[in-house]
Amino acid sequence: MNRKNYQKELDRLLLGLKAEEKRPSLLLHSCCAPCSSYVLEYLSEYFDITLFYYNPNIYPEEEYGERVSEQKRLIEEFNEQWKNDRERTPIRFLEGNYEPERFFLVSRGLENEPEGGARCTECFRLRLSEAASAAREGGFDFFTTTLTISPLKDAERLNWLGEEIGKQFGVPFLNSDFKKKNGYRRSTELSREHHLYRQNYCGCVFSRRDSEHAPAAEKKGSPME
Repeated sequence: MNRKNYQKELDRLLLGLKAEEKRPSLLLHSCCAPCSSYVLEYLSEYFDITLFYYNPNIYPEEEYGERVSEQKRLIEEFNEQWKNDRERTPIRFLEGNYEPERFFLVSRGLENEPEGGARCTECFRLRLSEAASAAREGGFDFFTTTLTISPLKDAERLNWLGEEIGKQFGVPFLNSDFKKKNGYRRSTELSREHHLYRQNYCGCVFSRRDSEHAPAAEKKGSPME
């Protein structure tokens, strides 16, 4: 079976928007400021973006606070940087509830799954479902997520989940593979430019546990969310 090229699908859609001079609204679920940096730079020329920060998997609460603070700061800096750019409109910010109990509920029985396994699938499903719900409530044309930028995240699984959840909620999911076209590398450059906090574990207590027990060489430069 041939794997879909999600980047080519996105390229075709973006070319169509430019040709038709359309600028749809997009609810962009963000896992963290570093991963959102390139995605915001890339998509803000085509969409009116509201960034949706819903990540109940992040542990502990102090870590959540630091990550959401960095996300807000990045948006403020981008909006200031682009205020005279006629190709872009201001990025809006919408924060979901911090409800780690929902993450622990979907993770029950999957605590010892490896990173990238069934626990991560359920975590993706939870966050994408909340994003789709917010997109439907807000009347957005599309929703998507920054998660596909990470080399550690399976773009095919994320896009499949997004498409299925989008059908359930009646909001089209914008397919992506943001790591393509050097997207991940660009996100690291932007992170340095904006002095962003780059975490060394994905976010949840289980990934933190695994990170703490990983060899030092494996931790160094590990591409997290």
